[in-house]
Amino acid sequence: MSWDPGQYGRYADERGRPFHDLVTRIGATSPRRVVDLGCGSGALTATLQWRWPDAAVEGIDSSAQMIAAAAPGVAVRKGDITSWRPSSDTDVVISNAALQWVPDHLALLRSWCAELPSGAWLGWQVPGNFGSPSHTLLRALASSPRWTAQLSGVLRHDAVASPETYARLLLDGGFSADVWETTYLHVLTGADSVLEWVRGTGLRPVLEALSPSAAAEFQATYAAELRTAYPASNGCTVFAFRRIFCVGHKP
Repeated sequence: MSWDPGQYGRYADERGRPFHDLVTRIGATSPRRVVDLGCGSGALTATLQWRWPDAAVEGIDSSAQMIAAAAPGVAVRKGDITSWRPSSDTDVVISNAALQWVPDHLALLRSWCAELPSGAWLGWQVPGNFGSPSHTLLRALASSPRWTAQLSGVLRHDAVASPETYARLLLDGGFSADVWETTYLHVLTGADSVLEWVRGTGLRPVLEALSPSAAAEFQATYAAELRTAYPASNGCTVFAFRRIFCVGHKP
């Protein structure tokens, strides 16, 4: 799937806040290597270098568009999360809003737990909003008679696990488990702001599967449904967004 760094970055502050909330719970003091998996353009990866100035910090993302948008001096490279393996000096692994795109990421997390060295920290954050109107309306529209032939199988229904499942995974892997969830109430401005948010992430597989004219038709119908589900008031729309956070430390 291709990514549009400009569209994704329209809500950089809102998308970045969970990253910072995740990193504050990681207690590493002098890590040797810090890896940011699913780093996007690396804007948040750069803050890890500020946090741990003596560490080798690198970001990895599968999107060539995102990597091309990285600022000079930020150590990011194109790579596949599913094939990445920690080196013996990897002391911190962070993945922010990326694992929901990886089928069977539970198996991947289990392998990282087994391979990370003693003393390592593993932290990830995934959206937990797949039951919210922004996503239930999207799936319902995609499976409607008008669109099901073109969009069958495009959207996943099991993108993330429960907080309890993630906690058990960490504990079974020999890690401590610090797992929590937060619902952010993002106040978005502008016309069809929830549509603009989703256009940067969850709507992208749909848009790629459709022709330009079909994509415009789909978006018009979806936008009307979103306006009903998320009514604007005085030019602002309140967008509730649940996220799941997981941090583990290997003794």
